[in-house]
Formats: sequence, C-alpha cells, structure tokens
Amino acid sequence: MRPPADYIGGQWIALGPGGEGHIRSENPAHPEEVVWEGTPNAGHVEAAVAAARGAAQEWAAWGLERRAGVLRRFAQVAARRMDEMAALIRDEVGKPLWDAKAEAGLLGAKVDITLDPDGSLRRVLGYDVPLGAAQPTRMGRAWFRPHGVMAVLGPFNFPAHLPNGHLVPALAMGNTVVFKPSDKAPACGQLLAEFFAEALEDSQAPAGVFNVVQGGGRIAASLASHPSIDGVLFTGSWPVGRRIMESNLDSPGRILALEMGGSNPAIIMPDADLRQAVIECVRCAFITAGQRCTCTRRLIVHEAVAGRVIPAVCRAASALIIGDPRSKHPVFMGPVISEQARKDILDAQDAMLRGGGEALVQATAAGRDAAQGGWYVSPGVIRVERFTRDSDLAAHAGADVEVFGPLLRISIVANEDEAVEQANATRFGLAASVFTKDADVAERMQARLRAGCININTGTAGASSKLPFGGLGLSGNHRPAGAFSVDYCAMPVAGMIESGPAATVSEGMRFEEGWV
Repeated sequence: MRPPADYIGGQWIALGPGGEGHIRSENPAHPEEVVWEGTPNAGHVEAAVAAARGAAQEWAAWGLERRAGVLRRFAQVAARRMDEMAALIRDEVGKPLWDAKAEAGLLGAKVDITLDPDGSLRRVLGYDVPLGAAQPTRMGRAWFRPHGVMAVLGPFNFPAHLPNGHLVPALAMGNTVVFKPSDKAPACGQLLAEFFAEALEDSQAPAGVFNVVQGGGRIAASLASHPSIDGVLFTGSWPVGRRIMESNLDSPGRILALEMGGSNPAIIMPDADLRQAVIECVRCAFITAGQRCTCTRRLIVHEAVAGRVIPAVCRAASALIIGDPRSKHPVFMGPVISEQARKDILDAQDAMLRGGGEALVQATAAGRDAAQGGWYVSPGVIRVERFTRDSDLAAHAGADVEVFGPLLRISIVANEDEAVEQANATRFGLAASVFTKDADVAERMQARLRAGCININTGTAGASSKLPFGGLGLSGNHRPAGAFSVDYCAMPVAGMIESGPAATVSEGMRFEEGWV
C-alpha cells in the first residue's frame, strides 16, 4: 500500500504527519505498532466534491454495461489482493485472520450480487406499461438515473466490506462518489480506494468518478452537509446518524441511507434445539469482540429451559479463546478497537451492576491467552430482571443502550407474549433471532418482532448480501442495504410517451386547426 494519501480527481495527494486533525491508527493488539499516520486536509473535501461533480455527467453516460466492466475489473483486483486486505484488517482493527479473510472475500462478491440480472438489478432497469384502452397510443415508462454525487461514510468494524456495500451499487447506478473511511481504520479505507483506483484507471474512466478523503468528525460533517452532494450513505452509530439527519433538514431532496446500531434480542423457547441455540447465541454475542451492529446484545430465555441454557451460555462464553489475531492457534476474539472502547465497555458493565444487574461472567480488561498491552476484553454475561426502553443504565440494568463490545445481558420470561414484549423493549430494531422447533411460534414471532432482520434458529450476526439489510427506529431510516442498496442509489423517473395525435381538447378549451 502507498503512503498515507487522499485520492482526488484521479491523483494521489500525500498526507504528511503532524498538524491539526492528525490521525494515527495503531494495531489494537500491539498499540506500539503504527498502521497509518497522516494529517487530513479539510480543503480536500471541496476539491473531491468538485472532482466528483465534474465526472458525474460523463460517468452516467457510460451506461450500465460499461460501468459494470469497471466493477468486474475491481472484483479482479480485490481477489488478487485479498490476502493483503485481510492482513491489514487484522492489523488495523484487530480481527482474527479467519474473520478478516471472510471480510476481504466479500468485496468481489458484492459486484456479482449487484450486477446479477436475475437479482435486485431487475428493479432498477426500467419498464414500459400500456396506459389502457382509453389511451391506446400512449405508453407509460419508468426509468432510473443516478442521483449524482454520493458521500460514503464508512465504519471501523467492517472497514472494507460495509463501505464497499455502498460504493459498488452507487458506481453501478452511475453515481460518482466521495468516500471518507473511518478515522479508526484509515489504512483499510485507503487500500480499498487503491483497488477502485486501479480498476478505474485501467478502464480509462473519467478522473473524479471515485475519490477518497481521510478525516475525523469535522471532515465527515463537512462532507455530509456539502451543498453539492446528492446523497449520504452512512454506516455507524445512531448519535452520528442523528447529526447527519439534522445537518440535512434543509435538503429534503438529498437521499440519506443510514445503517446504524442495534440492541438485538435472541429468544430461546422451551422446544428449541438448545445446543444450536447456545452455540449461535454465544457466537453472535461475541464475534468480532462484540463489535458488529448485528451482535446479540440481549438474550431472552423461557423459564422452562433457563436452568440449562444460562449455565451453558456462561460456560461457552468463558471458554472462548481470546488472543493475538496473528496467533497460529485458533483465536475466536481479538482486541477491541481502542483503549477508549475498552474503557467504555467496562464502564457500561459497572453501570449495569449498579443498576441491579448480576454478573454471571464478569468482563475483564484482559482475556485468557491475551497478549499484554493490547486492548483485550473478555466476554461478560449480565443477568437482568427485565429490559426497558429507558436509556439510563445506572438506574436500570436492562436499559436500552447499545454497548459496542462483548457484553451479553440475559433475562427470563414465562411465555411467548412476554418474550415478544421483552424483545421489543428497545428503540432500535436491526436484528432478532428466535429459537424454536414450532413453525407456528416462529411465524407468529416473525410477525410481531420489530426488526429489519429476523432469523429463525440461527443467530443475529451474519446477513446474506442477497437479501435486504437494515433496521427500524434508531437502527435505520427504511433504506435497507444489502441486495436493496441499488434502490437508494438510483432515482426513479416516470414519463408518458405519446405516439399518436391524441392531444385532448378539454371542456372550456377552443382550438381551430388553422391556428398552427
């Protein structure tokens, strides 16, 4: 990978160390190792947006097939450099290599899914419809065109896959983009930009189709509210999503696709396959050190099986292997992203305990087999009486908060109705799971649970890119990504096409043929 730089108008612009807004990413397993270091330039936002705007008309005119060729070239580059990306994800965000490889392997797959003519692409290819016997010479037509310039703001937890899930459909639909990676994972964002840059340059695409600008909150805010952008595609937390919405209140025509967090419940009913349920719930609570928006945060167990399920969950959580992502032996969990993140997780646990929670497995600042010095947190399991939509953890251990780390809360319920009520006791609504062998129970719960992703007998973490992905409430704004990302990247236009002399002379009008 090249030294720290922005990519604007087809040119790499170096970002030197030192200065205001300086960014430094470190290996969370070995904080003494600097992965990326540079000083963003706030003026580059203006330049990048101008470059994207300048390329927009030509890129849109290329047509879908020609743009698809560029994206297929990107998929080839991503496949060739997959190991490089996986190693960087491991080192910059602390994922074990198996987890990092899985993410790196998704980049090219997104191209295939986006361009599949039998998939979601069908919805944005346009269509003609007859307008009825009363208008036999008039045809109705719907077609789709790009919005224009899209700002893409990426997260740290999937620093390549999640922004790529916005970038590929945005480019396919003819938009140009300005991408700002997470300031916690700038190197992964820059490497992803190198993949796109290579594909675009090889295809002799217009300079400015793809741009990357590094930066923190100030640069993100400047980009998300820039008057010359046409959309903001965001993955991150609700507080940041809220600020994006607030900054765009006076721009109702700007598309906002917001993928935000979750307080995701899993319900275990008495007839469930308990082995399946426990394995899935523990996996999904603690995968990626609990740093996925779809991680299981709340486990709701029927009282008939609580005596078997809860001890098994605690034993399985305590047995997870925590260690250096570079280890040769299997490691399930690496570190969390930063020292501050670890502090926030442990502070949240303390607040839960003050709020009446019981520590069944207490999270600690270093897990078993963890290398000293890294930002490791062992899994925590907290028993609470009930979940509530209140947001004060110190007042109630079941309060409705998203703790972005390896903390799982458990409550016990007496029946199906109580289980649904407890699952819905949240302002979020991203993912939910139900474990039951009863198809009728599963169907009833799927109808009643308020979430955008509802799984049966499999965990909350892990979504298919062939399906929509998004949530309700504080989790999203009804712009699901995944297979539906093409929908928010293309603007529908309606028209009526007249092929005959069918102009209507309405009542109260006069027209004489000699007038024209």
